[in-house]
Amino acid sequence: MIRKSIGLLAGMLVTVAVYAAGAQLRADHPDSYTVRRGDTLWSISARFLSKPWLWPEIWQANPQVHNPHLIYPGDVLDLSFVNGGPALKLEPSIHREGEAIPAIPVDQLKPFLKDSRVVDPDEVKNAPYVMGFEEGDLTGTAGRNLYVRHIDAQPGQRWAIVRPTHVFRTYGGDEAQESDEMAANLVDSDVATTNSPWQEEWATDIGRSTPNHAFRGKTLAMEVTVIGEAEVLRGGDPATLLLLNSKMEIRAGDRLMPIDDNPYDPYYYPHPPKSMPQNGRVIAFAQERLTQVGPNDVVVLSIGSKDGVDNGTTFSLWQPGEQVPDDVAHNSWTRYDHKFVTLPDEYIGHVMIFRTFDRVSYGVVMDGLKPVQIGARVKMPE
Repeated sequence: MIRKSIGLLAGMLVTVAVYAAGAQLRADHPDSYTVRRGDTLWSISARFLSKPWLWPEIWQANPQVHNPHLIYPGDVLDLSFVNGGPALKLEPSIHREGEAIPAIPVDQLKPFLKDSRVVDPDEVKNAPYVMGFEEGDLTGTAGRNLYVRHIDAQPGQRWAIVRPTHVFRTYGGDEAQESDEMAANLVDSDVATTNSPWQEEWATDIGRSTPNHAFRGKTLAMEVTVIGEAEVLRGGDPATLLLLNSKMEIRAGDRLMPIDDNPYDPYYYPHPPKSMPQNGRVIAFAQERLTQVGPNDVVVLSIGSKDGVDNGTTFSLWQPGEQVPDDVAHNSWTRYDHKFVTLPDEYIGHVMIFRTFDRVSYGVVMDGLKPVQIGARVKMPE
């Protein structure tokens, strides 16, 4: 168990006592390290610790220090030993420039923190929708009016305009047919009969989050992307809204949802799971056309807040062992007569959850020995 104390006071040397077993330190740890631009607390800790996800056990402030993470490029970390145990000594730079280094690469996560949501498919099905535009326009652009059905709102209220992008499913094919029928019903529902262009696109997108359709399972949730914002001018059905801004042309059939003023946490503190969820898997990649990803890439996991997962929860990723024939124990000329054996799972790296929803969560791959593939299992970070 690591105990700690760190206080960042201008112009002072600060010692971080790390009463840890020697195994916590990497065998190739440096004696000194100068913080550089682009570093994160995780990457720095990985230079000293064999378990970098334990960095909060080191970078913990004294009670009187407001922010424990104000470490800047140019600061120097020296490793020393006090009373038989290792200690990190931080020497703040005299002329600090730029922003403090983050805990994780937040800049790369912003699109998933601000612009994406994961909701129940029924929530999308029952959401208000755009049915038309001012003066018969075919699409909506900023500064023009649009007309929305089934919206209960007062003049002055602002709403987010969203468009479905992915359907997330469990890893496994037993309930694939049920999942496909649900998706088809949603696309063909009476709420979505506005002949909107996205319907056909979305229908062909069902299951795109899993490269191999044989792995499709039960629907967990639906991802939608915020593509614009509108303000209610007049109520009614349809109601009149002013399109304030948009990242793309708004189409008939796009849904509206309340604006989320606080979509994500500003800080992240890696920690092991409070309890281990059952059968957590990587079910999708943020860049859906990739077949494998690596450090700093975003993955979607089949576990969420209802499984006890919260922001900062850290898991290790393991690739399931392949089934291979044992030709020694059962020699045969035909493949179907082979005796197949499942090989052990192989360790890949660590993933840290940075945004959670009821049944799925976004995670960022923090480090890895090999690429992450769809179906990778999550286990305790040990």
